[in-house]
Amino acid sequence: MDFTFTDEQNMLRQTARQFVDAEIMPYIAKWDAEGSFDKGIWKRLADLGFMGVCVPEKYGGSGMDYNALAILCEELERGDTAFRTAVSVHIGLNCMTLMQWGTEEQKKKYLVPQAKGEKIGAFGLTEPGAGSDVSAIQTTAVRDGDDYVLNGQKTWISLCDSADNFLVFAYTDKSQKHHGISAFIVERSMPGFSSKAIKGKYGIRAGNTGELFFEDVRVPAVNLLGEEGEGFKISMAALDNGRFTVAAGAVGLLYACLESSVQYATTRETFGKKIGEHQLVQQMLAKMEAGYEMSRLLVYRAGELKNSGVRNTRETSLAKWQACDFANQAADDAVQIHGAYGYSDEYPVARYLRNSKAPVIYEGTREIHTIMQAEYVLGERSDKKLNRMLPKWPFEE
Repeated sequence: MDFTFTDEQNMLRQTARQFVDAEIMPYIAKWDAEGSFDKGIWKRLADLGFMGVCVPEKYGGSGMDYNALAILCEELERGDTAFRTAVSVHIGLNCMTLMQWGTEEQKKKYLVPQAKGEKIGAFGLTEPGAGSDVSAIQTTAVRDGDDYVLNGQKTWISLCDSADNFLVFAYTDKSQKHHGISAFIVERSMPGFSSKAIKGKYGIRAGNTGELFFEDVRVPAVNLLGEEGEGFKISMAALDNGRFTVAAGAVGLLYACLESSVQYATTRETFGKKIGEHQLVQQMLAKMEAGYEMSRLLVYRAGELKNSGVRNTRETSLAKWQACDFANQAADDAVQIHGAYGYSDEYPVARYLRNSKAPVIYEGTREIHTIMQAEYVLGERSDKKLNRMLPKWPFEE
């Protein structure tokens, strides 16, 4: 076991942290209040090679390992969850799914420009009546000559108004239940496609989240990802990657909570001493530190399994569940440490608390992950090697 980071990974962390300090921290309170952010950040992320950090160089990426993606997500969420979410969706859910399931032609057409940051990718699975129960989706795709005709609706889709390309899941044969779901690459420019942002979110306000609509959208058959009926399997594999990035982001939020709380606890005084000297405040800080260190170990362990080309659904599920729960509790404690000031926008911890709730829900609620882990322990669930695995690292050129 090697618990050290490489020079390249340390340099990535330093660059990402500098980016966050310069490009996000000074503006995030304003962006959060306005419900948007400077779209120029996309180009700056691309210029740094972040939009394809773990995509092979032959497909336009930086060619770094999967833990490099974890480092990037960790540092971005220290700035704000909205930016980690954008990278999670673009790389974790879209680009990595194309790496795993796409044909060579699909990779050249869609993965290359996305890894370079010239195009943005997103993911369309959730529907108004289908969240954790994926088989309840209603979107359909009917074959018509050289096309599939898509009809339906998706909701709670990150980058709904920003992305150029979407991985969309639809039934090609409802009689086969979840074995009748297929995956498609849909372009925003295809006639019949539209999107609409959701307003009034509790948290992650700077991020763009909303609905997708498909009204007789004709998608070329060559945009079918994998085979007909493999959509459910593809979506679950994609969620392994998405959950990995969410867990890594939660580590960054834990760090942000600890960073803000320590700074406040060492300057604010009550009863004649720094509040950090009060044992109950120390207890909250100690819990944050424990959650941070444990979550990091779970996340980077999952990343090493990805690097080795090993199926990691169990390990990633545990990392996502625990890291997000730890982060949610840390944000709550951070507000408590700040007292009344924590309940205002004067300090960032109120935003941390609002942002920390969504990851406990999306990409598998804590309840779903609890059940999954129990089924693994009881021997009722096991992970088999997929017919197409995520490329292991170092990538073959």
